[in-house]
Amino acid sequence: MSVRKSLIVASLTLLALAACSSNDNTGGSTGSAGAGSPTESTAPSPSETPASGGGETEVQSEDSALGTILVDSKGNTLYVFMNDTGDTSTCTGDCAATWPALIATGEVKAGGGVTGSLLSTSARDDGTTQVTYNGHPLYHFAGDQAPGDTNGEGVGGIWFVVSPAGDPVKG
Repeated sequence: MSVRKSLIVASLTLLALAACSSNDNTGGSTGSAGAGSPTESTAPSPSETPASGGGETEVQSEDSALGTILVDSKGNTLYVFMNDTGDTSTCTGDCAATWPALIATGEVKAGGGVTGSLLSTSARDDGTTQVTYNGHPLYHFAGDQAPGDTNGEGVGGIWFVVSPAGDPVKG
């Protein structure tokens, strides 16, 4: 089972690199041939990844091998994309299938270890509202299989977990 999990994570990591390799990060069909169908079938959609139901989204901190990092209410690791400009997401299309945005469902709340004044939201091109922290849009990684996984850390030198201070953790 662990060999299978490693193969899945390796495959998703390669897809993530392909999806985010174009300069515009739109994930269009040019530049990532063959990545569309497998990415769409294996990655959770943004609507499947909100932090919690019941009309609120919570961001909290949790200890990990990389130090204290931000997670959603289910303990799923949150990431920042270094190609984003300010609080505007540039991860769309295939990129967003591999790196689903943390979508706000109702009120956004700061959990333990999180500074509420650093939490905000930003409108995405698809009409959804993405949670931001310290001016950075937050994402999940489709290659994380369980709470606490940090398989997206450092992917392509542009994806990093986030510290409670709102900085990328380059582990």
